[in-house]
Amino acid sequence: MAASARRYKDEVFEQFARIGKAVGSPRRLELLDLLCQGPRTVEVLADRAGLSLANASQHLQVLRAARLVEAEKSGPFVTYRLADGVEGFYLGLRRLAEERLAEVHAASRAFLEERGAMESVDATELLQRAVAGGVTVLDVRPPEEYRAGHLPGARSVPLSELRARLREIPRDRDVVAYCRGPYCVLAVEAVRLLREEGFAAHRLESGPPEWRRAGVVLESGR
Repeated sequence: MAASARRYKDEVFEQFARIGKAVGSPRRLELLDLLCQGPRTVEVLADRAGLSLANASQHLQVLRAARLVEAEKSGPFVTYRLADGVEGFYLGLRRLAEERLAEVHAASRAFLEERGAMESVDATELLQRAVAGGVTVLDVRPPEEYRAGHLPGARSVPLSELRARLREIPRDRDVVAYCRGPYCVLAVEAVRLLREEGFAAHRLESGPPEWRRAGVVLESGR
């Protein structure tokens, strides 16, 4: 191989490796997962991911250097969002891990079994039942995530408010709770609480990123 061709290959694959290095951290992958819900400030991302503000900022700078996220400053606040195409990349990476790594399913199964083997419901069936008024759908994410995009007809009842708002939920029909996607624990905890209170509750495993990829038109705002 000619020296010029070798240099060319080295340069190209070095750039490819920048993406691999940027996502080679569980915390940075979690930040990408959170940003799939919509743009967020550094403060909110740090809180949701259980990171210090300084640590979250460092991880976001790595993602930004690899052009995976974009930032916009408004006064003292910096808001991050996914760059174009990154949501599809992240979901593809996650799907590959699910297909190739048995440890992913083992960890999920162990977590769910500890909480009563909370089976999920099919999204297509749920949408049909929701339109027909046969099921109550609860979005248990924080309010700003609900406003960014939610299933048509879903009620915003953040997990932190659920116990105080049980009287708002009809008891004469099934209740389905969802949050950010298959690895979000908010819906798991919501279903556990609802079942303890006597509701026929189920968990919807998928979330907004999966629905967008499937062509579901989400509602935004209140």
